[in-house]
Amino acid sequence: MALTDVVRARGLVKKYDGFTAVKGIDFAVHPRECFGFLGPNGAGKTTTIKMIHCFTPVTAGSLEVLGYDVRRQPREIKARLGVVPQEDNLDPELTVQENLLLYAGYFDIPRGEARQRVQELLAFAGLEEKAGVEVEHLSGGMKRRLAIARALVNKPQLLILDEPTTGLDPEARHLVWEKLRQLKAAGVTLILTTHYLEEAAQLCDRLVIMDRGIILEEGAPRELVQRHIGREVLELAPVDGEAGAILPLVAGSILAHQTIGQTLYLYTNNGREVWRQVQGLNSHFSHMMLRPATLEDVFLKLTGRGLD
Repeated sequence: MALTDVVRARGLVKKYDGFTAVKGIDFAVHPRECFGFLGPNGAGKTTTIKMIHCFTPVTAGSLEVLGYDVRRQPREIKARLGVVPQEDNLDPELTVQENLLLYAGYFDIPRGEARQRVQELLAFAGLEEKAGVEVEHLSGGMKRRLAIARALVNKPQLLILDEPTTGLDPEARHLVWEKLRQLKAAGVTLILTTHYLEEAAQLCDRLVIMDRGIILEEGAPRELVQRHIGREVLELAPVDGEAGAILPLVAGSILAHQTIGQTLYLYTNNGREVWRQVQGLNSHFSHMMLRPATLEDVFLKLTGRGLD
């Protein structure tokens, strides 16, 4: 494992009663970056990060975290990372401050140091005025920020977040993103799973696209879009369902194309020119739209289906 890798996986496999959830994947996470696992439900994202934080044992392959082997040194790994699970596992009957102090006790942090740390985390999470409020009375966004604050009690070198904004409204989601950007700027390495395209594009320096237990692609979000799609996508749905006359006309102006259902997707770096060429046809379209290319287009091209 290179000294620059926070996480290194080689041939990583996880099986459950004959079902292979993760199928021999390789990846590396570098210091101070936000590394993402993007894919639909059932892709193997959560299973992978559970192996990283030593919650689920590895079936086969090698996995090292912060220089430690997950099989032989799970205690050393757990002491140095923070985890924000997808499910809310805060104690609803305790106050915000009590939740943080209780968690600090698991790491044997001296009480005086723990109280100071809790005050710092309340300020970071924007929950100072809620310190004495029981968790069950918090909004979903506040609970999520509290879960992140709790995961930072032990000052982790690596923070792992599983679907950090699932179920949150747009305002709450953006507040969580702001806190994660602050952590990254402070030098914390982040790993997150998500099926939200905007979240991946906003936060991740690099990501892997997963589906059905394998890694389909890896790279920076913009790099992946440019590599597979180009700058723009022209969506066309011919009324007669026939795209045969369109492709020869635009062949010199597109990078690739794909038909899914009744819709033809033209991938290009010159959307206006392709639009002009298509409009010169006598064909009629029930749908015609030129838009910027996204990570979902990459997933669609690689799998033939959407992320949902």
